[in-house]
Amino acid sequence: MAVFFTADTHFGHGGARGLYRRPFDSVPAMDAAMTSNWNGIVGPDDEVWHLGDFAVGPTPERVEALLDGLAGIKHLITGNNDPDAVRSLSGWHSVQPYAELMLDGVGCVLCHYAFRSWRNMHRGWLNLHGHSHGRLKPVPRQFDVGVDCRGFRPVSLRELTGSS
Repeated sequence: MAVFFTADTHFGHGGARGLYRRPFDSVPAMDAAMTSNWNGIVGPDDEVWHLGDFAVGPTPERVEALLDGLAGIKHLITGNNDPDAVRSLSGWHSVQPYAELMLDGVGCVLCHYAFRSWRNMHRGWLNLHGHSHGRLKPVPRQFDVGVDCRGFRPVSLRELTGSS
């Protein structure tokens, strides 16, 4: 089982194409590309931690279909654009505003928002976040996992840290 991270997919959000300069001709093309990218690397037994802002605008039925079409065991760390209709979908294995994980001996603090400081940051723990769409200046051990700065796909901890 592999573990991946992503954020700010904004499935269905026409405004995301302009606001974040996404290189897609249409919302359906954007959604299809992100779905294909996700399913191209995530297997059915892999875990994906989505750090907020899953979908903006589509009907609840469309959002559920999008979530169901994505591979893996999916966790949602809620963002500012995740209403009850998104948080309550049956396709989420868990839903919470914050989580801490230990992966391969590396502590990770997960939240939609970037932190200025976080638990155990001086002990080598990492802060993984979304929300900023790649617009924040990076600080040590902090990673924006949003699709806009990660090739419109989930990424592994190894990819983020450059470790082998």
